[in-house]
Amino acid sequence: MSACVPTRDDHTSRSWRQSNGPGIKRPHSPPPPRRGGRFRIAGADLSASITVFLIAVPMSLGLAVAMDAPLEAGLVSAAVGGIVAGLLGGTPLQVSGPSAGLTVVIAELIQFYGWRTTCAITIGAGLLQILLGAVRAARSALAVSPAIVHGTLAGIGVAIALAQLHIVLGGSPQSSAVDNALALPAQLDRLSPAAPLVGGLTIAVLMVWPRLPGRIGRAVRRIPAALASVAIATAAAAVAAPGIARVDLPSWRSHALPDLPQGPVLALATAVFTVTLVASLESLLAAVAVDKLTTDRAGRQSTEPPAPAVPTAPPVRRSDLDRELRGQGISNVLAGLLGGLPVSGGAVRSSANVRAGATGRASTVLHGVWVLLAAGLLVTALEWIPLAALGALVMMVGIQMVSYAHIRNVHKHREFPVYGATITGVVLFGVLKGVAIGIAVAVVIALHRLARTRITVTDQGGQHLVVVRGKLTFLAVPRLSRTLGRLPQGGDAVVELDGFFMDHAAYETIQDWSDAQTAQGGRVVFTGRSGGRIAEPASAAHSCCRPWTPWRNHHCHDRPEPESVHRDRGT
Repeated sequence: MSACVPTRDDHTSRSWRQSNGPGIKRPHSPPPPRRGGRFRIAGADLSASITVFLIAVPMSLGLAVAMDAPLEAGLVSAAVGGIVAGLLGGTPLQVSGPSAGLTVVIAELIQFYGWRTTCAITIGAGLLQILLGAVRAARSALAVSPAIVHGTLAGIGVAIALAQLHIVLGGSPQSSAVDNALALPAQLDRLSPAAPLVGGLTIAVLMVWPRLPGRIGRAVRRIPAALASVAIATAAAAVAAPGIARVDLPSWRSHALPDLPQGPVLALATAVFTVTLVASLESLLAAVAVDKLTTDRAGRQSTEPPAPAVPTAPPVRRSDLDRELRGQGISNVLAGLLGGLPVSGGAVRSSANVRAGATGRASTVLHGVWVLLAAGLLVTALEWIPLAALGALVMMVGIQMVSYAHIRNVHKHREFPVYGATITGVVLFGVLKGVAIGIAVAVVIALHRLARTRITVTDQGGQHLVVVRGKLTFLAVPRLSRTLGRLPQGGDAVVELDGFFMDHAAYETIQDWSDAQTAQGGRVVFTGRSGGRIAEPASAAHSCCRPWTPWRNHHCHDRPEPESVHRDRGT
């Protein structure tokens, strides 16, 4: 059998063709859509939607504060993300809303271009997402090194935490993470106790609430920690610090809508690309995380004994990432048109949705409906929330984006330099430049690993043993050539090749040296790690063998190819 053309017998070929007939599901095809299905609301979806709503409202307001955007813009994005992305997205249990990953980017855009132009940039990013989803580029986006992706999100988290720390201390954030770090001493000098105490109370409740013990703790933990912390901090501020800065929701009549973008075309295009990149990666990574959470939940339910009073959640289909990207794009177009913040899938909201027992899209859509109702009916109650409490909530979100599990996983795969370089670049120079720095470091490390080839020479009584460990690429050719050139001319040698890849440059170097040794009366033998001899093909009639395959254990033979191979080729 030729090594260059895979073969299969006739029975396998026929069975494969038969399995692709009408009415038979292919192994890797998505499940067929259900016909005649209606939008159904289960009891678990209703309760899950309320849980997510109680998390989304304070978080949306907090992100709007962090971006220095109109506060109502956060509620607009939460409603649009819940309803539109919930209906059109490819991940049924993912909850979309204002993007935490874009906090620093949007704050810079608002400061530089103004709010109306930022809305127009959001529309452009949404259109680009729709285009990327139409050309099925979602899987390609996940091909970026995880070290770069997690490093980007961690760098954004550090920048968010530094900015919100100023709000918790009763001040205002600066324009960049570096400026926020440098301004901390001055902020501490003019510290007033009210805002830090409210922020500290919020953080304490956030950390303690999920760990409350006993029956009372189990009952109380049904209330989301985000809502509980903000509610307790609001009540404490109303009693102890009535003059503290609070949420100020302007009238919807004065809500600003997008305007034609004004500024250099290249700078605007870069802004659109940056928003698209960060929002898309955040949404796709959250979608993958939702799939994992859903699978884990299904695994736990299958091992636990069934309880008659608690219905088992039906299986949820895996994410369609291209559809998810298109849904996020449509949501961003509508959010920009309505004067909202950029939308993306959120890991915090989505994980809360899965853990609350959601079974389908209804929970996501209903959460958007509740946000919409709250924006119109609960304005007075929302205006009691202290800004320090929202700042503390968002600061904890930023800290959680620096995940120790991600750091440990990246370190295990020996990619921590890429992770660290990306974080440093994002914090010091911004998201786009940080990603570029991370990619550059990843390329340098990859080239270093390709060139990391160990070559040793041992004299075995008149015969030299040359052992080559690792990949043989053009980067290793100078060292390989120097080592082989030091061997006595015309002497006997055994070359042991332990790598699984050799490029043409390395092959030519070894081939030229071997021919020169043989011409001067020497004998050269090539072996693998196990000692098996690697020989040249018996004839040059093997058109399928590549120029560098003679030093690999290929299996080209002189026998003709089976007829089934010719049929598969269409000949």
